[in-house]
Amino acid sequence: MVSASAEKSRPGAFPQPPPNGHKNVPASRATARLRAQRQSEAFPRTCCDVTARHASLAVGWTGRKAEVAKMSIAEPVATCLSPAVHYMVCKLGFEIKESLSVNSIMYENGEVCWKTITELVYCLESDQSVDYIKSVQLLGPLCESVHLHLQSLTMEQFKLQYLLWFQWTNHTELLLEVFAALQSTEATAIALSLMKLTSCLERALGDVFLLIGKDCPFLLRDLLASQELAKVFGQSVMNVLRVFIGSPCGLNLRNILWHGFASPQEIPAKYCSVLLFLTAGLGQLLRRFLLQTETILIHRPYIVFPNVGELDIFPDLNHEALSLTEELAKISSFVLKTMLPFWVAALTAFRQHRYADCVILLLPQLETGLRLLFTTVNKCPNRLLTAESSSLYTTFDEMLTKQLSDKEINQLPLILGEPAMEFLWDFLNHQEGPRVRDHLSHGEVNLNEFPREIANQILAFSITLLYKFSEEEELSELKEHTVIKPLISCASCYHSQFHPVARLKKQVLECMKSICSWPELPVVPEEQIQEITGLERSADTSPCISVTTEILSQLQNYLPQNCFILNDPVNNLLTEKLLIELCNTHICTLYCPRSVLEILVLLRKISTQCHQVSDQVIASSEMKYKQWINKMLRSRQRHNYLRMLNSIKFLSPVLRLILILMTLELISIHTVCEKNPYDYQQYLKFLKSVLQYTENLVTYTSPEKNKWDESLELTHKTLIKIRTFNERKQTLMQLATQIKLF
Repeated sequence: MVSASAEKSRPGAFPQPPPNGHKNVPASRATARLRAQRQSEAFPRTCCDVTARHASLAVGWTGRKAEVAKMSIAEPVATCLSPAVHYMVCKLGFEIKESLSVNSIMYENGEVCWKTITELVYCLESDQSVDYIKSVQLLGPLCESVHLHLQSLTMEQFKLQYLLWFQWTNHTELLLEVFAALQSTEATAIALSLMKLTSCLERALGDVFLLIGKDCPFLLRDLLASQELAKVFGQSVMNVLRVFIGSPCGLNLRNILWHGFASPQEIPAKYCSVLLFLTAGLGQLLRRFLLQTETILIHRPYIVFPNVGELDIFPDLNHEALSLTEELAKISSFVLKTMLPFWVAALTAFRQHRYADCVILLLPQLETGLRLLFTTVNKCPNRLLTAESSSLYTTFDEMLTKQLSDKEINQLPLILGEPAMEFLWDFLNHQEGPRVRDHLSHGEVNLNEFPREIANQILAFSITLLYKFSEEEELSELKEHTVIKPLISCASCYHSQFHPVARLKKQVLECMKSICSWPELPVVPEEQIQEITGLERSADTSPCISVTTEILSQLQNYLPQNCFILNDPVNNLLTEKLLIELCNTHICTLYCPRSVLEILVLLRKISTQCHQVSDQVIASSEMKYKQWINKMLRSRQRHNYLRMLNSIKFLSPVLRLILILMTLELISIHTVCEKNPYDYQQYLKFLKSVLQYTENLVTYTSPEKNKWDESLELTHKTLIKIRTFNERKQTLMQLATQIKLF
């Protein structure tokens, strides 16, 4: 089956090479028949028909364009659709010339006549599976009839006839935009409308699925093949949808557009019309089901892009930058000439503040350009095309991996460079990143509220690729351009924001910032404390502070140059400066081994627990102080409050020690791969013991427990463990030092 990154495994999963490479599975009889039938026909020239061309493959950004490998191509690529796919999409539905009356498709009351439509889906006698070739052929006249009917309607007539039946999608405005696009003369209008319509339809069908099922399938093809939707709409109706968008054996309109295989001229407008028409028909069937079952359709909320403020990497693009980009797109070898209208439309959308449209148009073109590079540098030009149903597409997922399916090293990351690869992983793949393509293609985003910040970053990054893969002589006037230079500078120094390494750095600094606020916490005046009768003697915190100081002294030997730990366990400011300096250390994030990711999970959990302890100390301290001032504390509660104030003396340096230890381990994290299995397990055991300590500390310092003396005892035991482990030289920072010596 086809693998699509817009339809990958579950969200946030790291892309891996396909388990069995690109081994073909037996083609269906229908596909085999199509190949035999069309073998002698002429198809548009594709990259398979041409010898090498493509250009300007820069190795990396080093302040100037690096070495360039140049290859020439005899003729430009005219299509990225393989012969069979091109025939299926562009020709097959036009072979039957007979007309079909719209009255046979729609009743007088406006309801869709599904019987007429479903009868045109042809099933094989042997196993009743859909014959997609025959079905597309038979549905051709129906699509044409629907298209002509919709084109004959005014907007008011269309609203009157169909608006009610679109409400189930929760996207009526979008569907009205799709109708308006049917009248448009812009080459990209139909393609953009289909991408938005298919994502909207997928989201709405997922809502319907949840009327009966529990876990909505992530892949559209699995959703359309589900028994849950068949119970609501009927299997024959679902077969109709699968002809258009749900199977790689059919038209597969969603995937060939979202993955950037189809040019604007290759998508017949009638397929957009019929999907719009079928969406209304589904609304009619759904209303009947809801009335019969007395249920209500509930729409899932849209996702909100997290951490948008962290995406401010490139400068804001102005009118001059957009005009320059249009010129770059015309000369850059990153852009196939057949795809140029998409780039122009994306820039127009950005100018018009239609930021979701801009990114929807741009992402498939980024994939197309990178696929062109991928197939060139890896010497597999045939894979620029859409695959047949018997093999895999070449999509972002494979292009961003370290190795190809045949275990050869993928050359694309070497050409793009680490900063560009980290940007792509951040915006497309990392679970805590925006995962823009996933969310947009699956209809999970409110398009009207799409953040300008994300559109600006993706467009700015695209400009750097256009520049990077343009002929040197054509860039003579642009090298020192005031718009280009800042973009290249930002691109060259980009570091991942959403890899677990980057998230851990952020967690450490946020936790340290929280701890730094402890000295500002309100404290009861000493004279009021002395007035308390029967005051218990405070527990001795000096042993904890002494061991903490000793461990900090040991860690000094493993700090980078110009970094120092002063033997002052209570100096928050110095610790914060140290952590900031350490977190500025670059750590490779591409293709981290499983052992590295496993360690990162533990370190992040420890950091999370430390931050929760800090938050609880702050909240308890502020609350207890107010209660003390207002004389709302009973005698036992007052004594407990004083124990908490005493505990802060050792908790602050201990938590800061843990943060320093974690950060030093993070800097040397890749040395974990050098540990033998036994030592690795011992190291995991050590980290888990520290995690267990922080989890217990969260419990002891919670408002419900308030076990401050027990926290002191627990902390001392853990510090002894850390000191012992450090003395045995089993930490990653110590291993890194040993490796350097040898």
